[in-house]
Amino acid sequence: MGRFVNPDNSAFQVALNSPIYVDKTGLLEYTNSVLNTTEAYICNSRPRRFGKSYAANMLAAYYSKGCNSEEMFSGLDISRESDFKTHLNKYDVIHLDIQWFLANCDNVDNVVAFITKSVQAELREIYPGVLPEEEISLSESLSRIKNIVGQKFIIIIDEWDVLIRDEAANKKEQEKTKFLHSVDAKTMKKNMKKHKVNQIHVKVMVDSYPEKQIEQSPAVVWRTDTMLHFMIMSAQVEEFEVPLMDIKGILLVKNVPADPQKDYAFYKYNSFIGKMFRPFLPAYREKNNQGNLEFTKNTFRIDPGIYLTNTSVANLQSVLLPDVAFLVDDKVTSSTYFNEYFKEVYRNSILCKNGIINLEGYKEKVEITLDALLTAPISGEEFVQTLRELKKYHLITQQYVTEYTQKYRTINMDKTN
Repeated sequence: MGRFVNPDNSAFQVALNSPIYVDKTGLLEYTNSVLNTTEAYICNSRPRRFGKSYAANMLAAYYSKGCNSEEMFSGLDISRESDFKTHLNKYDVIHLDIQWFLANCDNVDNVVAFITKSVQAELREIYPGVLPEEEISLSESLSRIKNIVGQKFIIIIDEWDVLIRDEAANKKEQEKTKFLHSVDAKTMKKNMKKHKVNQIHVKVMVDSYPEKQIEQSPAVVWRTDTMLHFMIMSAQVEEFEVPLMDIKGILLVKNVPADPQKDYAFYKYNSFIGKMFRPFLPAYREKNNQGNLEFTKNTFRIDPGIYLTNTSVANLQSVLLPDVAFLVDDKVTSSTYFNEYFKEVYRNSILCKNGIINLEGYKEKVEITLDALLTAPISGEEFVQTLRELKKYHLITQQYVTEYTQKYRTINMDKTN
């Protein structure tokens, strides 16, 4: 079992573990039918985020000798086919994600050599003595294994066109990856000293800064008397200043399209920067859109248009911007149906779901709001309706409804007496 040759089935298991999984193992019925025929060369060219990577992981999990996937596929459509076990985990599989190789290579021109070296290293372990020590092409390696051992390979290539699409973007990403790989503890300390980073600072992940064409880049943030400073590391180290008086709030931006398999690829592998900023990678949400899994993430915006991951902003606000509020602008907060007490609890529930406050912090804020509701200048009918709406939308429990209804009655009885 290797990373590229005969991989395990863990990537497909992640899909099966998801709350929403659409059974597409019917594809395996087709691929089984064309094995060892002239139709065995298949190109899946659906649009982005239509599940191509999940299909690739499924194919690897089903065919790879590097795992036992019988239990995993039992109950899925393919398990009812007569040839289900005939092909299950019976093949040498090579699974390549070209986007990963590109993200972890110092130069786009070296990607093919990087792939060849990585795959051949695993082939030599699986078939010792078959391949020569000198450099040969990957196709020649597979041909020799076929001639000597008689073993054919199933090759699965994901993101096959990444080297020819968006050339300018790829080049920029390569420069960024190369730079971030070069940063170690000494370099980091030197840059922080050069930019006069305050002792009180926080680490954040900048999801995007469109004005400066910066995406998915780590940053160190600190403040002076009038400015919030960002030392952002992309293809180079750049410092940006934001006047504190311009920061009116930290605005939640919901449901930004995302691709968790491709986004932030650099930070998923060990490097000094990767380890340091991995805790600030975004949390993703998934939904089923007509049989296709779609992923989104929430970000938080600070003027003049710097978008941070949801995992970054809690420390930023508590340490550097304690007087700046989190803002939620959606149908609920802009509605005239709900009162401000309902909206305050709703806003805090959003912050809790995004990891800005923990569950205990949420309970504390709920109780502060409900205590204020007890003495609010509203009618008894509105008080009861507010509690009902909070319970209806799962923002508070029935225990809170009972407790605060009793408190309200006691307060009003005392006023009557």
